[in-house]
Amino acid sequence: MYPLEFEGKDIISIRDLSREEIDYILEIADAMEPLAHKGSDMLKGKILATLFFEPSTRTRLSFEAAMHKLSGSTIGFAEADIASVRKGENLADTVRTVENYVDVIALRHPLEGAARLAAEFAEVPVINGGSGAEEHPTQAILDLYTIMKEKGEIDGLKIALVGDLRYGRTVHSLAYALSKYNVELYLVSPESLKMRWEVLETIKEKIPVTEEANLEKIVPLVDVLYVTRIQKERFPDPAEYMKVKGSYRIGLETLRRAKKDMIVLHPLPRADEISSEVDETPHARYFQQVWNGMVTRMALLALILGAVK
Repeated sequence: MYPLEFEGKDIISIRDLSREEIDYILEIADAMEPLAHKGSDMLKGKILATLFFEPSTRTRLSFEAAMHKLSGSTIGFAEADIASVRKGENLADTVRTVENYVDVIALRHPLEGAARLAAEFAEVPVINGGSGAEEHPTQAILDLYTIMKEKGEIDGLKIALVGDLRYGRTVHSLAYALSKYNVELYLVSPESLKMRWEVLETIKEKIPVTEEANLEKIVPLVDVLYVTRIQKERFPDPAEYMKVKGSYRIGLETLRRAKKDMIVLHPLPRADEISSEVDETPHARYFQQVWNGMVTRMALLALILGAVK
């Protein structure tokens, strides 16, 4: 048992967690698997607020499902237009109002730094459900859990992050998280969507990192192919988006050169970067990630709310 304390802890950046803390979350997530099927009253009487200032399907429903599986309740909103934000209320006031009703807040916001700002004002713990193009720590945790479950361990693997590495918050958090393990990382992207320099400089000090534009060179080498969508909504210039749209597409032909046990992950939603034909192959694990997202968020909520010590 690790001498770790999670009760009341904010989850803002994956960088705030040590490897030992992440490993412990993964361990608790594994213990949550049976409860995800049969349910538990572990969080009965507790309330989660999902404050989603950006549209979301998987993350918001995953948090809500995780809370309900543990007999907790949820309140919140799915877009800012239906909240008091439309009337001009600022984030700090929204958080200070909502914390009176709940025990924990899950926040998604289009601006970088919003989750950390909310945590500074809130008396209850805040979980970052995605902040602009910055980070998405709970996605990184579920990604690590998926890799661990599918490959047996994380150490020793060769992992490629493919697509929008500049604006994709999921790959920022995952890169930071993977740098805490003994892995080799390949960053595959068009020149204009290369990994943000501050992320790259941090992770290169800890693990071997290779940047590459040619996906075909990388596919035969890796154990995990983590594919991301080119995010049109993050581009300040639509013309720049059109230049890189469809840069990479994973199809059956791509996978013919892959290791037999290589797995393909994707944070979803996908556009056209993974062919639907891939869904039926043994490589596809992106829908398993959805289940794992609920399980890992059950673990996080149970830890943060003190149900698991």
